[in-house]
Amino acid sequence: MKKTTLLSTLFLFALLPFQQLKAQDVTRKNGYTLTFESNYAAFDPALKKRLVETFFIVYPKLAKEYNPETSKQVTFFVDTAYKGVAATSNGRVVFSPAYMSKHPQDVDVVTHEVMHIVQDYGESVGPGWLTEGIADYARYQFGVDNAGAKWTLPDVKPTQSYKNSYRITARFFAWMQAKVKPGIIKAVDKSLRDHTYTDDIWKTLTGKNLDELWAEYLKNPAIA
Repeated sequence: MKKTTLLSTLFLFALLPFQQLKAQDVTRKNGYTLTFESNYAAFDPALKKRLVETFFIVYPKLAKEYNPETSKQVTFFVDTAYKGVAATSNGRVVFSPAYMSKHPQDVDVVTHEVMHIVQDYGESVGPGWLTEGIADYARYQFGVDNAGAKWTLPDVKPTQSYKNSYRITARFFAWMQAKVKPGIIKAVDKSLRDHTYTDDIWKTLTGKNLDELWAEYLKNPAIA
């Protein structure tokens, strides 16, 4: 009897480091499930709450707009070993606790990253700048507190290129949406997911190639 008790105790102690390593919470809402994991015990509970809330606000909107078949189960992992800002793979978003602790207002990191889940391009036939530009464009569309994070689309400069990616590309896309063809980014996103994308799609949709569109954009870049 004592032996059994001792083994049980040792087993429980063996589990403690793992339990401390990765705390886990699961939230289900409106057909979506978010698993929140963390190995950073000091992560602010209020920030965690905002990240979770942001997910349940933006993810259904992104799914409705771009890909209703997107995964219904997503994992967030606050990982002390990760030194970037955030990264996404296979329905799992890894956050840097150092970055998030220094930038607690930047909750729309969530919006950008879960858009990558919605994109679901697999072995993409498109360039990386396009994938990241669409993700930042989605943040521009659906972000819940871009102003609080002081996140804005940048001013246009002649030295820029649509291949610069992220916010520079996102602003170009916002201009195309407003001034050239409504729904164009949604159509391009779909072609990437269907693996039918080629550079010709821009001319098919607008009558102009990307370089021609960019030249027109530089002449009058207003998006309002």
